[in-house]
Amino acid sequence: MDWDKLRIFHAVADAGSLTHAGDKLNLSQSAVSRQIRGLEEQLNTNLFHRHARGLILTEQGELLFDATSAMAKRLDAAAARIRDSEEEVFGELRVTTTTGFGTLWLAPRLPKLYEQYPDLKVDLMLEERVLDLPMREADVAIRMKEPSQADLIRKRLMTVRMGIYASPEYLEKHGTPKRMEDMADHRLICQNTDSDQVGAGLQLVKELMMYDLRSLLTVNNYFGVLQGVVHHLGLGVLPNYLIQDFPHIVHVMPDIESADVPVYLAYPEELRQSKRVAAFKDFVQEEIITYRKQWRERTEGEG
Repeated sequence: MDWDKLRIFHAVADAGSLTHAGDKLNLSQSAVSRQIRGLEEQLNTNLFHRHARGLILTEQGELLFDATSAMAKRLDAAAARIRDSEEEVFGELRVTTTTGFGTLWLAPRLPKLYEQYPDLKVDLMLEERVLDLPMREADVAIRMKEPSQADLIRKRLMTVRMGIYASPEYLEKHGTPKRMEDMADHRLICQNTDSDQVGAGLQLVKELMMYDLRSLLTVNNYFGVLQGVVHHLGLGVLPNYLIQDFPHIVHVMPDIESADVPVYLAYPEELRQSKRVAAFKDFVQEEIITYRKQWRERTEGEG
């Protein structure tokens, strides 16, 4: 199929007028009309209904316009990536991560990224579903396990553990548990065992639920669990990366934690030269260094 004819068809369908499309393409109305007729002959169908007020797509024209629209978006994205590899950091960057990590760790730090790159447009997609990076459902992913998809560049960022946390106000009113058996005197706040969560966190929740809990509040993400903790509802199972931004909450029974949860950053091999991806990766790694430093200072101070 003639690419030039498709380009002209897309412009006409978008403008709804031969004249307006011709102005946009720097072609005469007759030249645009000839190309459209040639495409219709090639496809053996009518692509437009001709009306006095303009052109309206036929059903077949709608199908072709959907295809040329998708092509135009892919071409624009490719052109942006090409410019991105040669020029300054700008344009859209689609980042996917879990709801908990995205809302509680990444989003509060994004102002620093925008200070450095004010023309960057971040589309933050928060969900537990693992998006397909090679199929370009997202540009960059931060996940709580090593990505298994092929053709990805992956970087291990840090290790997280799930622990039990509470507000000072809650502990003052209900007492501080010293051992697992003490959970029977408290309300547990955690993710439901049927919700998507990291395996290590799920295992810790299942162990805690084996005890005769006085009360239980389940939420489907860590943001909700944190809200329960800071509002003094009970003991919450939370990732330890929260300590830096919520230093007032207390780590209860610190010897009881989940196994290590690795945090990975990944992106497609084809974006290796992308300045947007490089800028985001460098930003996250710098924030991780700061996080680790503050974590060491806190743990040394507690020791």
